[in-house]
Amino acid sequence: MRLCQRFPLYVPVVATRIRNWKDFTFFRPTQDAVYKYIDPLFKGLVDWKLIKTHWQDLMRVVLSIKAGKLMPSTILRKLGSYSRKNRLYQAFRELGQVVRTIFLLQYISDRGLRQQITACTNIVEGYNHFLDWLFIGKDGIITENDPQEQEKRVKYLDLVASAVILQNAYDMSKAIQALSIEGYPIHQKQITTLSPYVTRHLKRYGDYVVDLHNIPQPLEGAILLPIEIIES
Repeated sequence: MRLCQRFPLYVPVVATRIRNWKDFTFFRPTQDAVYKYIDPLFKGLVDWKLIKTHWQDLMRVVLSIKAGKLMPSTILRKLGSYSRKNRLYQAFRELGQVVRTIFLLQYISDRGLRQQITACTNIVEGYNHFLDWLFIGKDGIITENDPQEQEKRVKYLDLVASAVILQNAYDMSKAIQALSIEGYPIHQKQITTLSPYVTRHLKRYGDYVVDLHNIPQPLEGAILLPIEIIES
């Protein structure tokens, strides 16, 4: 039986990377719960009574967020401004400590989960670095105070990034097809290491000309990669 299954509450766990997880406190479900080998990690005790008392209030907040009546950022801001003596704040914190303990137990016991999180995190970080490289104006700092203008700049940046990523994927696909036609073996492991966030061939400075009469070529022929790929 995995350790996280011994907690009497099921909570969906979001896969995310937590830095310096060894510095966090693990919480026992009961006072008499003892875990072989890792028992020293557990230094706290879950207050189930507090969670049970405010469970309906917690569910109201969750349902409001799910229905779109309340933004997660709004509830976080409100909870952050409340006194730490507020019972709802304490209930959310207690439930959060349970979720974090379950996740950390899964993280340290599942090697595949750790590899998956690391791979996903590297992709996200690569995309963020790619955005930083594209956002060259004013050192990548949004100086507008208007929330709508700020949202525009963020969305425009995502749009430009998506266009560049699509073009990179198209160019790499065509290059792979050309290599295959010339007789070079294409290995699946080599394909999986490619990234659309390459920037060496891009010029950020200069004139940007949009020719509305230049119709792009169909993408299906390149993106589908109708070539023989070696699995090993």
